Amino acid sequence: MRYLDHIRAGAQILRNAAVEDPGRDARRLMAAAAGFDAAQLIAEELEFASADHVDRYNGMIQRRAAREPVSRILGRREFWGLDFDISPDVLDPRPDTETLVEAALDKLATDRAATVWDMGTGSGCILTSILYERPEMCGVGVDVSSAALEIARDNTHRLGVAPRTDFVCSHWFEDMEGRADLIVSNPPYIRDEDIEDLDPEVRGFDPELALKGGPDGLAPYSFLAAGALEHLVPGGWLIVEVGAGQAADVMQIFAEAGLIEGFVRRDLSGIDRVVGARTTDAVENAILQEQ
Repeated sequence: MRYLDHIRAGAQILRNAAVEDPGRDARRLMAAAAGFDAAQLIAEELEFASADHVDRYNGMIQRRAAREPVSRILGRREFWGLDFDISPDVLDPRPDTETLVEAALDKLATDRAATVWDMGTGSGCILTSILYERPEMCGVGVDVSSAALEIARDNTHRLGVAPRTDFVCSHWFEDMEGRADLIVSNPPYIRDEDIEDLDPEVRGFDPELALKGGPDGLAPYSFLAAGALEHLVPGGWLIVEVGAGQAADVMQIFAEAGLIEGFVRRDLSGIDRVVGARTTDAVENAILQEQ
């Protein structure tokens, strides 16, 4: 059979398994199985398929039919135009999170060497993307999972920002010292009771640690607001991703903590996806007096 025949057969299997856009996924998996890029696949699709390629492809199709995401099968995900390695220990980066990177870059002046902390860094996609765009800046990736930090560290090396990046294994700010100009985070924000209602691709393959945000999904934001007051420089920004319908509650948490100039940014689907606020000199001085 030709490559095209196998692609069509695989797409039908995925269609029967209720996979969204089965044709696209079948083509991506065949390209990966054969070691082709998109152009090569087009050039070769009418040729007879290699038995080794078909064996690898069929195994990938079965995994996708079981609702394992293509990114998990391939072990990588494109984010911010960069390729990131992922593993079962990290959240699969989503396009919506690029809105957080955009907001962070808008708040970072390009003419000074700022420091960025990424709390719950996972694959390191947020921090790495920011540092990739701002070569004069440095950053720290923080995660409670040492396995996640290994993936993040590997990504920074492969994408050329490792010399400007450190990593700390910590539960939020517990083991953090010093101050940052910007703190970013895509924390777990799914309500515990909603985990079972998530899509199979998320529920079955993203680490629960990166999903569960407590009974109301808002628990991490209080930790982040409190930590920001202690660890941001005067006027420093805290910018976070939020779930649908959470922006107003997170804005209130930040305001009650003493953060000012709160803002909300929508993702490409029009959903309030990012909330940010900054510290004031008055907050900073109060902290210094307490110390």
